[in-house]
Amino acid sequence: MSGTHDVTPIEEDLPLQPLPLDAWHRDRGARMVGFAGYHMPIQYEGIMAEHGWTREHAGLFDVSHMGQLTFTGDGVDAALEHLLPSDIRGLKPFRQRYSMLLDDEGGILDDLMVSRLGDGAFDGADIYMVVNGATKYDDIGWMIEHLPDEVTMNHMDEQALLALQGPEAGAALASLIPETADLLFMQSGLFTWRGVSLWISRSGYTGEDGFEISVPGEAVALLADALIEQPEVKPIGLGARDSLRLEAGLPLYGHDLDPDTTPVAADLGFALSKRRREEGGFAGAERILAERESGAIQKRVGLIIDGRQPVREGADVLDAEGSMVGRVTSGGFAPSVGKPIAMAYVPTAMAEPGTQITVSQRGKVHHATVTAMPFIPHRYVRAGA
Repeated sequence: MSGTHDVTPIEEDLPLQPLPLDAWHRDRGARMVGFAGYHMPIQYEGIMAEHGWTREHAGLFDVSHMGQLTFTGDGVDAALEHLLPSDIRGLKPFRQRYSMLLDDEGGILDDLMVSRLGDGAFDGADIYMVVNGATKYDDIGWMIEHLPDEVTMNHMDEQALLALQGPEAGAALASLIPETADLLFMQSGLFTWRGVSLWISRSGYTGEDGFEISVPGEAVALLADALIEQPEVKPIGLGARDSLRLEAGLPLYGHDLDPDTTPVAADLGFALSKRRREEGGFAGAERILAERESGAIQKRVGLIIDGRQPVREGADVLDAEGSMVGRVTSGGFAPSVGKPIAMAYVPTAMAEPGTQITVSQRGKVHHATVTAMPFIPHRYVRAGA
């Protein structure tokens, strides 16, 4: 398989790299931290304030660390369907789906968004994919190894990526690009702003209405400036992004998902389309389809923690005898819920909402209740809404 960029894994001892908006963030008082090999803003005004602003108005996130890939060539749909459990063949132009890159045993190597392109976007490529920043070079290496030579993959490292999220995101973006108002959840399109081509999708990682905007790196500061000139938009850092996605019940790769986790255990079975479930033929299909029938040993669940003290990743889930039977994978105080919440893997027998469980963290015992996710309702803009 060929690619148009030389892609090699980031070594842990390499210095952190700046993203195209690095100076932009610093000029606006961002506190910068290392994340996925890059300098990134964790907060501007404070995580609680930024969380609340996004829930009520619109937040602008720089997610340019994520990997943007395109695929083209004979048999591209079938080739990707071998690695992903989603229906790529049935994916229509300007539509996107949530999916997962799976290893040969059905473990999750990454979770991702995959779109069918159209209108000559990205030099006429067929498929556009966004993968997590911390795993993108491993993903690229895996796909180089497993995709046939007829499929060409392009890592678009010259593209930046912005996410505009919140109930007022649609109005803010439409004030710059009116045509985006016609997009619905999980739809995408090619748009032009001030002569710059933008690939925009309507989805997001906060549970709110929102958009992802792929923009050439040299134009991203101009677009970011135009967006935060809208009174409803403020820049938001990684800290609030994490608390927002936790409230939305959305997993974070490397924490709630990893190669030891299957889509069934992760409660992501919706990403296995009907045709693929019937036909199989994807990596790890035998194990995953068997788990769909008989159930996984463990399941990802939401927890409401009693009291005010949050539990964090790595805390133990205990059974009635005090033995460790599961683990917390994400946790924190949820500003919009007003309580500590968490995600955890627990035995399937303990996964029913309403189940009372015990969590141990640093020798302190916490009581928790299994609850359905998301912790707050999603507010996506769908057809007929």
